[in-house]
Amino acid sequence: MDFLLGLLDRTAALLFPGRRDHHGVLPPLLVVLTFVSGLVDAVSFLGLDHVFVANMTGNMVFLAFALAGAPELSASASLLAVACFVTGVLAAGRWAPRFGTPERMFAPLVAAQAVLVAGALAAGAAGTVSYVLIVLLAVGMGLQNAMVHRLGLPDLTTTVLTRTLTGLVADPPGPSRVRRAVSVTVLVCGALTGGALQVHRGTVPVLIVALILLAAVALAAGAATTGRPAPAPP
Repeated sequence: MDFLLGLLDRTAALLFPGRRDHHGVLPPLLVVLTFVSGLVDAVSFLGLDHVFVANMTGNMVFLAFALAGAPELSASASLLAVACFVTGVLAAGRWAPRFGTPERMFAPLVAAQAVLVAGALAAGAAGTVSYVLIVLLAVGMGLQNAMVHRLGLPDLTTTVLTRTLTGLVADPPGPSRVRRAVSVTVLVCGALTGGALQVHRGTVPVLIVALILLAAVALAAGAATTGRPAPAPP
């Protein structure tokens, strides 16, 4: 584990060069979560009524299209995904003060997301209706987005790439451009991997990969924070 944590720390230093505080092991772990976002949205869009559980911009647009009468889209599925995503965000917001710092909330919330994905995996294997999977996956992505928002690491949002892509093209070369390029590339790779598995193997293999990655991220983040002193009360 020490070797893995050292490798993650060195990778973080590459993403934030020239900074003494390069956010520990968190940057590469957020890159892994970006890949997971691509996987999960491949499942939801290709297998669950053409809805996103990570990309809420797309969901709101799909909702509008469905209300306009687009036959291949479901207004109820889009509304459910948005509502469950918001529920996850609210839950993370309620839990956040218990951890003291955003860094300390990272491992527990990723672990909670892994539990939700495990539930979705079990539901998918049992042939449960798609709305159950939408609920579990969207709540998990809400937890992830709230956590990433509180961390506030530049250019590593894990899901929202419109501003990331804009900055990648519009801003001058530098470390931020590298981080943005990594974010865009990894999300596309996650979606490509998830899409290929979903099309050819179905939902279960995609969720197995997502669960393994989430568990690995939670374990690495938990190991990185073990032994650190708790923050002093304000």
